Amino acid sequence: MAWEVVVGIETHAQLVTRSKIFSAAATAFGAAPNTQASAVDIALPGVLPVLNHAAVEHAVRFGLAIGATISRRSIFARKNYFYPDLPKGYQISQYESPVVQGGSIRILVGEGEKTIRLTRAHLEEDAGKSVHELHGMSGIDLNRAGTPLLEIVSEPDLRGSKEAVAYARALHALVVWIGICDGNMQEGSFRCDANVSVRRPGEQLGTRCEIKNLNSFRFMERAIEFEAKRQIEVLEDGGRIQQETRLYDAERDETRSMRTKEDAQDYRYFPDPDLLPLIVTEEMIEKIKKEMPELPESRFRKFAEYGLPVSLAHQLNATNETSTFALSTFAGAPKDKVRDLANWIVGPLSAKLNEENIDIRQSRISARQLRDIAARIDDGTLSGKMAKQVFDAVWAGEGDVDQVIQSRGLKQVSDAAEIEKLVDDVLTANAKQVEDYRAGKEKAFNSLVGQVMKASKGRANPAQVNELLRRKLKP
Repeated sequence: MAWEVVVGIETHAQLVTRSKIFSAAATAFGAAPNTQASAVDIALPGVLPVLNHAAVEHAVRFGLAIGATISRRSIFARKNYFYPDLPKGYQISQYESPVVQGGSIRILVGEGEKTIRLTRAHLEEDAGKSVHELHGMSGIDLNRAGTPLLEIVSEPDLRGSKEAVAYARALHALVVWIGICDGNMQEGSFRCDANVSVRRPGEQLGTRCEIKNLNSFRFMERAIEFEAKRQIEVLEDGGRIQQETRLYDAERDETRSMRTKEDAQDYRYFPDPDLLPLIVTEEMIEKIKKEMPELPESRFRKFAEYGLPVSLAHQLNATNETSTFALSTFAGAPKDKVRDLANWIVGPLSAKLNEENIDIRQSRISARQLRDIAARIDDGTLSGKMAKQVFDAVWAGEGDVDQVIQSRGLKQVSDAAEIEKLVDDVLTANAKQVEDYRAGKEKAFNSLVGQVMKASKGRANPAQVNELLRRKLKP
């Protein structure tokens, strides 16, 4: 009987705030070590935490986006553990009463969709960072200590590495879309821990192992696949899985044990006596609702109304900016041409953006210009190949669509008499290929088409050329 891989994801999304969650210290990335660590962050005696209001608003915004329950009253707790990068000896987090409870996210699985339930999302502070590249010594950089995080915990609804990555990508897109996290995985703004277990289908959940700090989707997929394979081999050899925390080594493409996995009781949670309960008012919720952007679900429905395939709609809906550009491009276009416009966006436009490492807000071709190119194909002015030349020229700043067509002499030849003369000349000059085609050699036909297109300098309407050649080549 096959094994089933079960995955739950814990994500730490760094919230976009100017200051830390309990102090006024800055959160900017890349500062010299320990230059952004205040007295609160390094836990000097007598200091008191003060909650950052913007961090709370971001948490509520996320809860509304996923259809969760927003706790009107939640509390902060002390999570006790001892590492050098945690100056207080505890982390301020939420446990029994998180600010966000429940909710769900939909992911693309093949050509269909699947709903992934969320358990909770709670506010907490980040720890500092141990630095080991100090000529044989280790040091502590406390710049990150106190950075505001939203920890987002999924239910174990994911099956295998592909679904786990689809979920992580969807969550990443959402927190960036609603403006609560910049999503920069290289800088640690979005980090995932994967809880992996295996079982026979229909059995109870197996013992899980947690893979810590996965900061790329590619590494997440590889780590989960390795860990699942490792667990299956242990079980098939008659062994037992030990609950533990593991680290993924990308160079060796393997996970290895870090420590036995702690449970909640090991952290000895208790309410933080220095912080009052967090009260979220109805006024705050209503204010945030009014400020929310249109959500991905709503935008996705608009793409569905155009009859686009699910996978293509998801590509267009990947970011708020791409979605906005796409809908602007479709506005006013005939409904039966929307699919062609969508392919321009996910094809040539996306390739240009990736090539120049810019996002769609910096596109050098507008939604209207893209729509104009598609219209010139539709009215017969341009062939597909010509349209790509026009696209590249507009991107390079040579002018608007019609200006480029005029200046480059790219107008497609669709005059029947002119095309017929070109075809007749090619047939007369290529008697051997005509004979080959009539003998059943289809390649000869393609060669003849090429000759006509060459004679027209690529301007002849390909559909007309094909139709006329077929007619004239009939025995």
